[in-house]
Amino acid sequence: MTQVDTAESAQDGGRHQDTGSGTPRAGAGVRRAVLAVTRPEFWRRGPLLTASALLLGLLMLLHGSVPNRIGHLGSLVETFLPWFGLFVPVLLAGALLRRSAAAVVALLLPVTVWLNLFGGLLGDRSHTGGDLTLVSHNVGADNPDPTATARDLVASGADVLALEEIAPEATGTYERELAGTYRFHAVRGTVGLWSRLPLSDTRRVGIDMDYGPLAGTKPVDTTETRALRTTVTTDRGPLVVYVAHLASVRVTPRDGFGTAQRDRGVQAIGRAVAAERNGRVVLLGDLNGTLDDRAFSGLGARMTSAQDAAGDGFGFTWPAGFPLARIDQILVRGVRPASSWVLPATGSDHLPVAARISW
Repeated sequence: MTQVDTAESAQDGGRHQDTGSGTPRAGAGVRRAVLAVTRPEFWRRGPLLTASALLLGLLMLLHGSVPNRIGHLGSLVETFLPWFGLFVPVLLAGALLRRSAAAVVALLLPVTVWLNLFGGLLGDRSHTGGDLTLVSHNVGADNPDPTATARDLVASGADVLALEEIAPEATGTYERELAGTYRFHAVRGTVGLWSRLPLSDTRRVGIDMDYGPLAGTKPVDTTETRALRTTVTTDRGPLVVYVAHLASVRVTPRDGFGTAQRDRGVQAIGRAVAAERNGRVVLLGDLNGTLDDRAFSGLGARMTSAQDAAGDGFGFTWPAGFPLARIDQILVRGVRPASSWVLPATGSDHLPVAARISW
């Protein structure tokens, strides 16, 4: 055998040796991984991370059991419940850093619960069509440019437009700017409705803003009007429309999440809607609460959220600069939401909301 043949044989042997050793190396890697995972210390790492993941999952799963007796803590948790999902990637990063198998497995609980609660809101649920476009906007009492806000709302193409928190000094501005598009309108206190279609039977709605032992002795016109009820005449029949601006919610050291006055308003609106004989009812307004809040369970059982049924995503509306919650609502009964969306910011601290409905 020549020297060249000998060299080629050596190279061939080396290649055969490398090829033959690939499978053992891969098998050894798998065995090492299995051994690592089955070691007790691998599962004992990160006990705080594991406990935190389980507590997060249980909190979201049992949010209805969080007591409301002290500072309305349950309502506070439920208002921002979707944001609890942000703790999952944080805990996952910690689990991977600590190489804690137990924490990774424990995270399956909050992930599953969150997807069960909110997974259906991640996609686009809208579809084409619709007979009427509704828009609702808390225009803000401190709005620096109500004229521009009114023009933005006209550009939305709304057939029925509800405004909340109308400052007395801005009422004339809205009436003047909207008159060219909307022939019909009604204003009661700080809320109003503008419509391309005729309105009738408009009246104030009491939402228990004034309460206590002397409330019944006060004249109606001394209490602030923040809700109205009217009837819109459509070619499909009458549509009852409520416009409401419920009491604001504040977090204070003494009261915690102060929702008592707002909750009375929710109950009052719920009673009014329940008493309606007309099958087609719409509620537009700033309700100062999300539908995840247990205070809205009764109203939510009677009406359908246009955003939940036909929106795209969560549709957060407040605060306008960085929306954290959807407290501005379009709720319907007896009609079908075709689509729902959030409009661009105006001079208000709320974003306007819109929906198309069909019969």
